[in-house]
Formats: sequence, C-alpha cells, structure tokens
Amino acid sequence: MTDLIPPSAPAHPRPVSDGRKVTTMLLHEALARSRQHEFEQAAREHALARRLTAGRGWARLARFAARRAARARRG
Repeated sequence: MTDLIPPSAPAHPRPVSDGRKVTTMLLHEALARSRQHEFEQAAREHALARRLTAGRGWARLARFAARRAARARRG
C-alpha cells in the first residue's frame, strides 16, 4: 500500500475497450482498479523481500553448520 495521492481524475468517464465492446469506466471503478494494482504490486514486493530474507537466514544456518562440521572433523 502506498501513501501517494492519486492524480486528479478526469471529470468525464473515459471509454475502455476490451476488444469486443466499448464500455464507460466510472471514476470510482477507475480508482478501485488503480488501488487494486497498487496492492498487488505491494504484495509482489513483500513476497520478494520475504524470499530474500529467508535465503539469507538459510545461508547463515548453512555457514554455521559447515563451521561446526569442520570443527567436529578436526577433533
């Protein structure tokens, strides 16, 4: 989620084409769609951050295990 203020929307609804027909998108629909895209982007970024953090944690655990195994082999 962002704290950005959306730019002012046009006063008149604009036509939106899906290839088959042209419909008029109302202002609240356009804003809802925009917010949904923002939330989806934020979710993708959060998932990426979780994967990176988890990877670092597993790498730290692997280094610890390798040091402990090396110490056990030495005696």
